[in-house]
Amino acid sequence: MNTFGRLLRVTTFGESHGPGIGVVIDGLPGNIPIDLAQVEAALRRRRPGQSPYTSPRQELDTVEVLSGLYQGRTTGAPLTLWIANRDARPEEYASLAEVYRPSHADFTYQLKYGHVDPRGGGRSSARETAARVAAGAIAYQFLRLRYPKLSILAWTAGIGPFSTAYQPKSMEEVEASPVRCPDLAVSQAIEAYLEKLRAEGDTTGGVVACRVEGMPQGLGEPVYDKLSARLAYAMLSINAARGFEIGEGFSSAEMRGSQHNDPFILTEEGRIRPGTNHAGGVLGGISTGEALWFRVALKPIATLRQPQRTVRRTGEPTLLQAAGRHDPCPVPRAVPIVEAMTALVLADFVLLAAGTSSHPNGVPGLSG
Repeated sequence: MNTFGRLLRVTTFGESHGPGIGVVIDGLPGNIPIDLAQVEAALRRRRPGQSPYTSPRQELDTVEVLSGLYQGRTTGAPLTLWIANRDARPEEYASLAEVYRPSHADFTYQLKYGHVDPRGGGRSSARETAARVAAGAIAYQFLRLRYPKLSILAWTAGIGPFSTAYQPKSMEEVEASPVRCPDLAVSQAIEAYLEKLRAEGDTTGGVVACRVEGMPQGLGEPVYDKLSARLAYAMLSINAARGFEIGEGFSSAEMRGSQHNDPFILTEEGRIRPGTNHAGGVLGGISTGEALWFRVALKPIATLRQPQRTVRRTGEPTLLQAAGRHDPCPVPRAVPIVEAMTALVLADFVLLAAGTSSHPNGVPGLSG
């Protein structure tokens, strides 16, 4: 499956050390104004080489439009974006062609396909997420056209043993930290920890939190196609993602119902809404209109600069000393990826809801 979405279908292609990475976005309505500068701004937040805590690989990640855009607006045809690889070094992986790297996809790709691309993991590399971020930036522009007050903001909630409950109010707060942790004291502790791990040739994981304000009501479908289920599906497709929780998530397992329930209230404006939001903005798989909030856990980067025991494809034991350029932690660069996948899920549901809502004009605001 290289395609994500039902009505808004996103197909990515390309490998980590091939000519480049691309994405085809199909199902996007015509006549949508697209600002490519916003797409490249999103890609700059994901690209390698942006701080001491990311891979030193230098990629400009500029976008070339191959189809689907004319005079700055979508035509309704598939929108195809191409991102060239400028700093690929496939020769660094020649020695890995016959070795299974611990906790990498080389082993399972070989089992499934019988032939793998060892250059940085090929298709299984996080380089593929550049295409997702580009597509997500397009989806976000579509969403903002319909819902100008909608905002998607993700941040580093924790790395290794350090975490924060602080919730930022703006992207500027998040971007002020080189590890995208808006809590200054925690950010500094994380930075020192990553420096230590880099010196030791080790890596770590962490947690990305995300909050969506200005949510429309009624997105999501009952039973098997819940908004929460689609978000989980999207987030767990991200490289290194190992856990997803929405609202109180795993903490709700320790709560009483009287603590977790969100009582409904009547506001001064005459609107009925939940008085609290332990559910994270979703009830029965459908958005309530309250803030959507969730967290994604990511495992440590599997490539270490420490000797690791493994085997060659022949089964012969060997020690592996990793080559290549890698992050000490996936979390800082995963922040814009989480935002992108959120935008893709929501945009797809907006298009779906336009045809299934009982509202006379589909989802309120869709035709704006």
